[in-house]
Amino acid sequence: MSNEMQKPVIGFTCGDLNGIGIELIIKTLMDQRILDFCTPIVFASNKSLNFYRKAIPDSNFNCTNINNFTRINPKQVNIFNVWEEEVVITPGELNNTGGQYALKSLEEATKALKEGHIHGLVTAPIHKKNIQSESFQYSGHTPYLKAYFGVNDVVMLMVAENMRVGLVTEHVTVEEVAKHITKENIISKLQIIHQSLQKDFGIDKPKIAVLALNPHAGDEGLIGKEEIEIIKPAIKEAKNKMLIFGPYPADAFFARGTHEKFDAVLAMYHDQGLIPFKSLAFGEGVNYTAGLPAVRTSPDHGTAFDIAGKGKADHASFLAATFECIDIINRRMGYADRNRNPLRKISARMLANAIDERIEENEG
Repeated sequence: MSNEMQKPVIGFTCGDLNGIGIELIIKTLMDQRILDFCTPIVFASNKSLNFYRKAIPDSNFNCTNINNFTRINPKQVNIFNVWEEEVVITPGELNNTGGQYALKSLEEATKALKEGHIHGLVTAPIHKKNIQSESFQYSGHTPYLKAYFGVNDVVMLMVAENMRVGLVTEHVTVEEVAKHITKENIISKLQIIHQSLQKDFGIDKPKIAVLALNPHAGDEGLIGKEEIEIIKPAIKEAKNKMLIFGPYPADAFFARGTHEKFDAVLAMYHDQGLIPFKSLAFGEGVNYTAGLPAVRTSPDHGTAFDIAGKGKADHASFLAATFECIDIINRRMGYADRNRNPLRKISARMLANAIDERIEENEG
């Protein structure tokens, strides 16, 4: 098989038309070396890319226009024209147009992903307010993709090199968080993370840490009882099938570098996990939707309306999301190959057992 045949086809959504999404796509794909690793397809319009290309100095961005997947050119960036009409783009402005065309791009790209025309998807940032419509009533990409692919549960898994942080709750108010902290939810998230670490990240025997919900892990029930009544029982049950540790007090967990002992960390709510993650990821974090049959990644930031259209956007996180998407597709193929060969599966398990190390529990 030729190298061109082996390269995964990666789709890119444009995100909010008035945000930094298209600028990030251009900056990521203008380096021709990206074509050595994947065949890109941008779901937008040629006119919208031309609009933002003018704001980027020295943008050597070559592309070919396609309107069906039989015309994909593996040697160039492909623009799948989702719309042909003239659209008024107003960088930095929150309006219905930005959300409407973000949704058009997302719907066409997810359809292509589900039908197997593309192998993975990188989504540019949307604004969660102006994208709302009859066909999009979700708090973000993650619940939309969960519903679109009809899976029972997914995990927002933040990835930066060897650091991975998953969330039990995502975009819910702090007031609502505790209602969603149930034994069933925690176990479901742990199962998805465990399977993803094996299948998507090539870790045969993953170790996962669980953070507490309350300060000082509840201080034996003095500051909340969720640890005693919910989180510890969930960990105990999950330990029957996985290497799970905790619950760890969240305040010092990352500061002391404890996360480095684990392959992933499960946080209870959005800011508990994302504040330390973004502080340590140095702008190169990736949001990965674990639990889907397909591969989807995105940068770990939003639409950045304040700098949209000025050519100032840093594409480091978007570039990392692109390569993470490619890497996960390749690892999934490797996982499938390993599991087709029972001898390799046995040897991998023996190796994992041989190098296992004890991690001291910290229930405090």
